[in-house]
Amino acid sequence: METRFLVDPGGLRDLADALTDRYDPTVGEDALHRLSDFLTVRVPGRRDDRGRTVPELVGERRYRDAVQQLWPQLIAYTFDEPAPPEGFGDADRPAGPFEPLSRRRVLPRYFRDRGELLGILRGLIDTIFGGAAADAGKPTWCEKTPFNLLYMEFLWELVPEATIVHIKRHPVSVLASHLAQPWAPSTVDGMLAYLKPVYHRWLTWKNSVDLTGRRYIEVKAEDLAADWPGQRRALFERLGVDDFATRSTFQSHRLTSRDDQFDDETRRFVEEALGDVVPAMGYE
Repeated sequence: METRFLVDPGGLRDLADALTDRYDPTVGEDALHRLSDFLTVRVPGRRDDRGRTVPELVGERRYRDAVQQLWPQLIAYTFDEPAPPEGFGDADRPAGPFEPLSRRRVLPRYFRDRGELLGILRGLIDTIFGGAAADAGKPTWCEKTPFNLLYMEFLWELVPEATIVHIKRHPVSVLASHLAQPWAPSTVDGMLAYLKPVYHRWLTWKNSVDLTGRRYIEVKAEDLAADWPGQRRALFERLGVDDFATRSTFQSHRLTSRDDQFDDETRRFVEEALGDVVPAMGYE
């Protein structure tokens, strides 16, 4: 499932910057607050399409212990700050019997050595994901948050031996698929406004770096669906893992199910609006 806490706002990527290059006590404390909310509220409260949470998938005790053990490694000092009164009260008298008199403040550590912090964060995901993989008798694990693609350099910092697999799809089909999602705009114009900057950012970055020799694999979903057993064997060989018949497969009829979603005029409009994105992504 999409765990999201590696690269999403408030996750490990933001924390790595906040406790190194962007450090000041306020920025660092805010980053810790947001990460705490992410790991203790948002991740445990979010269920996948099978109705399970990340802690349930990787082991609740493992997850909770790993998160609990993280905080002492990131905090330099804690103290209580007097809380200003709310409502009808003053500095000497709380507004009511439940008014807190103080609030806990945290001074985050400053990491002059970014590698030290990344090692701590790496320990968190090694425990959570690596432990779950080991329990299942697997040599590796996969995390599939879509916007991982935009933060490949950070992910390679965090997990240098990681291989990033970019499974792409025709941009018009991507737009059509997004129209059915409740969290995305429901109009063609809205989806163009959503997707075009993402494509442009990705293509700008990709054209500025040399991925030769990097642990990066790019493959079309359409090719995987056309011959899943053969394409799967080839993909797994490139990943250095043994081939096996997966329960989940790429199926052509599912990829083409939205081909008739747009009439000819709308499809031409979308293709023209996307401009050079379609050929740049390897499609005609």
